[in-house]
Amino acid sequence: MRITGLFIYPIKSARGIALQSSEIDAFGLPGDRRAMITDPDGHFITQRELPDLARIAVQAAPSGLHLTMGDKKIDAQIRTASKRMGVSIWKSIVNAAVADDAANAELSAWLGREVRLVFFDQDAKRSASAEWAGEGTPVTFADGYQILVTTTGSLRALNADLEAHGEGQVGMERFRPNIILDTEEGWQEDRWAAIEIGGIRFDLVKPCARCIMTTQDQSTGSRDVPSPMPAMGRIRMSADRRVPGPLFGWNVTPRGTGRIAVGDTAKVIEERPEGCAFKVRDRG
Repeated sequence: MRITGLFIYPIKSARGIALQSSEIDAFGLPGDRRAMITDPDGHFITQRELPDLARIAVQAAPSGLHLTMGDKKIDAQIRTASKRMGVSIWKSIVNAAVADDAANAELSAWLGREVRLVFFDQDAKRSASAEWAGEGTPVTFADGYQILVTTTGSLRALNADLEAHGEGQVGMERFRPNIILDTEEGWQEDRWAAIEIGGIRFDLVKPCARCIMTTQDQSTGSRDVPSPMPAMGRIRMSADRRVPGPLFGWNVTPRGTGRIAVGDTAKVIEERPEGCAFKVRDRG
């Protein structure tokens, strides 16, 4: 089993960047979800409510981020010392740095509503759920955990169900993973408690419940495309009340630091014999 894809998403809900290799630290992959778009009150905004975020491409810049949307460009500067605000992401409140006023004005014009671009800098603090990941595991603006792992075998299994019902196919980009592992069979990851890559232990701490973002084209934001939701509803609907909804992929917490690369071998070092609990679809 090997890594076939590595990705970061510098701005939460904007386009991802494919990598050949990456450092791993306590936060996951450096550069991943270190920025986020909010409303003026600091509440986070994602493709769930603003699909056009899928059209924003991002690159790192010396003092911030370089954003493009079609032929439009913004160089957003981090102003760590001079401007900060409290931003909310799910149940967390984070003291974040705010991009310069010119960048925020231009970004608001792009998106047709007033927004702010904020940064998770060295002064920002947030922790993943202690119930699932343990105490004191830091996380940036990801939905809840440091890394998302998916497998090629599971995508094939999902697409096989979609095709059997005449519903098309979807690509792995719909699930916005950080690490893609090549597997022959589907859903093997449900029984993994921990894997090792490059001498680093990664604990699979919680299955990932999926939302409407998986139904959107990750280049255009369009929802007029095949959706994985029907298949996930048939074969992946959680029966665990703590993780409601359809499941695809696993949230992972790293237990060490180092470097990983596409082509690296991943080894299962601890198993979860009980797997996941799923609802049985009524076929009557």
